[in-house]
Parts: sequence; C-alpha cells; structure tokens
Amino acid sequence: MAAQTHEGASATARRDLAVRAAVEQGLVGGDDGAHPLTCLLDVAGIRASAAALTSAFATAAAPGTPILHAFAVKAAPLVPVLRLLADAGLGCEVASPGELALARAAGVPAARTVLDSPAKTVAELREALALGIALNADNPQELARIDALVGAAATPPAAPIGLRINPQTGAGAIDALSTATSTSKFGIALRDPGARERLVRAYLDRPWLTRLHVHSGSQGVPLALIAEGVRELHALAEEINAAAGRRQVDTLDIGGGLPVNFASDEETPTHAQYVAALREAVPALFDGSYGLVTEFGRSLLAKHGLVLARVEYTKTSGSRPIALTHAGVQLATRTAYAPAAWPVRILPYDAKGVPRTGDPVAQDIAGPACFAGDLLATARELPRLAPGDLIGIPDTGAYFFTAHYGYNSLPRPAVHGFTVAPSGEVRFSLARPAQRLAEIVAEAGGTLRDALL
Repeated sequence: MAAQTHEGASATARRDLAVRAAVEQGLVGGDDGAHPLTCLLDVAGIRASAAALTSAFATAAAPGTPILHAFAVKAAPLVPVLRLLADAGLGCEVASPGELALARAAGVPAARTVLDSPAKTVAELREALALGIALNADNPQELARIDALVGAAATPPAAPIGLRINPQTGAGAIDALSTATSTSKFGIALRDPGARERLVRAYLDRPWLTRLHVHSGSQGVPLALIAEGVRELHALAEEINAAAGRRQVDTLDIGGGLPVNFASDEETPTHAQYVAALREAVPALFDGSYGLVTEFGRSLLAKHGLVLARVEYTKTSGSRPIALTHAGVQLATRTAYAPAAWPVRILPYDAKGVPRTGDPVAQDIAGPACFAGDLLATARELPRLAPGDLIGIPDTGAYFFTAHYGYNSLPRPAVHGFTVAPSGEVRFSLARPAQRLAEIVAEAGGTLRDALL
C-alpha cells in the first residue's frame, strides 16, 4: 500500500491495520493466554472529532463569540485522553472530585473546567469557588449553600456560576438516559408551577449568577428534541436579562448528549448536523449575544475505541454455537444488562489479526463472567469462530472499557492509543496499564485481612 494511502487512511482502514499490528507486537493474542484482552484508541480519529466539533460551532457563531467545548470526563476518564483533547483545544466537564482530579492531572486549567453534579458537597463547592472553576448549581438547596459561601467571601466570586434547568421537554428512546423528562432528577424543573418566576427572581437577587445550563440530549434523543431544550434555555435567559434590565446572563451552557450511531462505521449525526438543528430551532443562539459552553463526551470518543479479545473456547449448547471470550460485562456493562438499548457490533478476526471471512453462522458471543447474561451478542451471524481467533468490538471509546465494572474481580485491561505513520507503520502508546492482580488484592483490603477478626 502506498504511503499516501496510509496517511489518508479511513478510520476503518486504520482500525484493521491496528488490529494486525497489535497481534504482531504482542499486545493481544498468543497461544499462552498472557494477553487475552486489550483496548485501542485511534488518536487521529479523536483529533478529527475534536476538530469537527470546534469547526462546526466556530463556523456558525458570530465572530468573537466565546466558546468552550468541555469534554465530559465521565465518558473516558483517562488522563492521557484528557491531555490529548486539551491539546486539541477542549476543556473538561467534571461531575465528581475524582473527575476534577483527573482534569487537573491532565493540566486542564480551572478556567476551562466546568463542575456539574446533582450532589455537590460544601467542600466541593468551596474548592470550585477557590479555584475559579465554573459551577452549575442543580437545585435551590445547593444555591443556598453557594449563597453562604459567596456571602462569607471578601470579594465577589471569580468562578462563573449558573443554574441548571430541566426543560421538561420529554424522553428519548432510552428512559435511563433521558435527562429532560417531567420527573428527571437533574436541574430545576422549568414547567412546574411557579418555577419560572422563582428562577427569574433568583437571578435578580444574585448579580453574580451569570450562566444558565441545560443538558437535554443523550443517546436515543433526536436532534429536534435536544434543540427544543436549548430553545427553552435561550428563552429563559432572554427573560431574565429583560427583567434585570441588563445582560446579566452572559453564557449559555447547552450541555452535550449528541447520539452516536452504533450500527455501522458511519459517524452520524455529526456535530455540524447538530449545529444546523440548533440554528433552525434557536437562530439567535449564535448571534454573539451569549458565550457558549458544550459538554460532549460520547460523540467525541465512542467511534474511536476498539476492544480486542481472544476467543478462548467454542462450544455448542442446544444446537447454538457459543464463543467464549475475555470481553464481557466488565467492559460492556450496559450491553450485558440492557442489550436491546445497547447492542454492539462484533468484528471477527483470525489469530493473526486478519479479518475473518466465511459463511455466516448464528452464534452467541459470550464474556468471561459467571452469570448467564454476560453476552455481547445472541445468535449473531458471523463466520464461525474458533479458539485463538479474536473479536473486535468497535465504537467502544466512551463508557465501555474506560468505565470498568469489577464483576468477578476481572482486571482492568490495558488501553493503548495508536497512530498510523505514512509508511503504514502502527505505533502504540500505553494510555493505561493493565491492572495487576496485586492491585486488585490491595483494593479489596488485602493489607487489612485481619481487621474483622
């Protein structure tokens, strides 16, 4: 293959090159079972997603509009990933002390960090105010805590502070992920009796409240419904500013939640399509009246992650072929417990990392955990797998192998970023080492074994 072809290789081509290279370089596979599982991140793909996001908003917004794209750390809580995205111009949205610690370890400045959580402690609020991290208060009780902290300070807060609203615009296809239902646990319900008036008064009483936040999107939510939530946010900001007689609310945090296509390699919807939906629903959003903050996670990382697992055994039960692999509920937790909402694709490779071909056979792809539901796919039509083969699970760069579930004390797998040189050479960089058994023992109180005697 020519160097030019490698340099401009598609994400699919880069993925197949990386699988073969992972086998050749001993990151996965082998007959002794020493490396049955590894996870890969496509660095070029991540950079391309970040560039597409920033370009889509920059093209739509009036010149000079302040825009912060804060990556949702929960989607991929790995310091090297956060550092890569920071290098691409993104900040971080954090929702816990742990996520804030990861963002700080990655070198993300406080001015490019946003703290969201429905259960912030006084200590978390105090730290954010001291560091100058933007805060979105979730409810009136949290706002009262902030009142006390701001009132006790010698100077007005340097941290931008806002309120999160729930526009109550409705659910998407996955109830557990729908954040804008009438009874959502997030934010202040905008359509409850008297809520709108109380929100306006909250701002008039607090000149230091300068932001409004909504997060109406997630997997399974159509673009039009996400945009409706943003339209409600913009309308409320206009109402507050009119009542204040000045531009008190100067920044709108419109959240993230752009859905991802898990059915193929196509990246859809795109960030450009999302911006187009916003422009149609809320034309004034981009006129420069407000600074903008976004909080995308899944849409930036999902398509650029791949799990690679060795097929350890194959068997037949009730005439159904079953391939037993090392990837299951510990990585694809949502798939195991809610397979209809979170189906994954399975890419078959032979032991050398070459895409496997052959007549399709309906077979189950099972994980290593000791419960019957640990299945990645049921009756999936694939070339018949054999021990030593590999399966690839694409679209797993967000909320899969970076959010490990410790069932059966299965260890966290290694994560490697990869790049493809113009020559076609694949270079790997370790982003997270595989968890050692000694670390599992330590986390389980290994040094405290006699504590309960």
